[in-house]
Amino acid sequence: MSDSPTIEERENGPFVVKGITHLRMPDGSEVECKPVMALCRCGESKNKPFCDGAHKEAGFESRGGTPAGRDRLLNYEGEEISVTFNPLLCSHAAQCNKLSPHVFDSKKRPWITPDTGTIEDVKKVVAACPSSALAIANADEPHLTTDGAQIQIEKNGPYWILDVPSPVPPQAENMSERKYVLCRCGKSGNKPYCDGTHHDEKWRDD
Repeated sequence: MSDSPTIEERENGPFVVKGITHLRMPDGSEVECKPVMALCRCGESKNKPFCDGAHKEAGFESRGGTPAGRDRLLNYEGEEISVTFNPLLCSHAAQCNKLSPHVFDSKKRPWITPDTGTIEDVKKVVAACPSSALAIANADEPHLTTDGAQIQIEKNGPYWILDVPSPVPPQAENMSERKYVLCRCGKSGNKPYCDGTHHDEKWRDD
């Protein structure tokens, strides 16, 4: 029996995770991991992040809905480094605005200007992007990563996954299979992946 971590999606039900050793809550605390855990993805559990069966009463469906963004790869060129962005993958974690607002400013057009920062500024943001919506263009390793828990729970947001095989094949162009985000609110139009709908609809955990 393999000890490798896995994530499975139950039809119209929770994520079943096995072999996970690091599950981190929004406040940074670590959850004691069991060999098998069922994680809520309908957004209705009273025992989040764990499933309590609320998906049945809520009528949760594993698929359906309209994606919040289009599946297209946009290129932002710089003299020394260029960045790609796929709107469908963006979960609105806003790591880019927090870490390098002089390079990534969603209020401006174009919103990414690689030449207004250093190469390290850009790489730092790409590494911090949990969804892999941002990547380095024309690079051997376009999706950089940072150290983190296998599953990090964003407050009022999705599950950030690192180095755990995805439950279904990538559903967007240039998506990383090392890091991605899974819907936790039940409202994404690109389930099981997050498409940022929780942000648009102001979904909350509590």
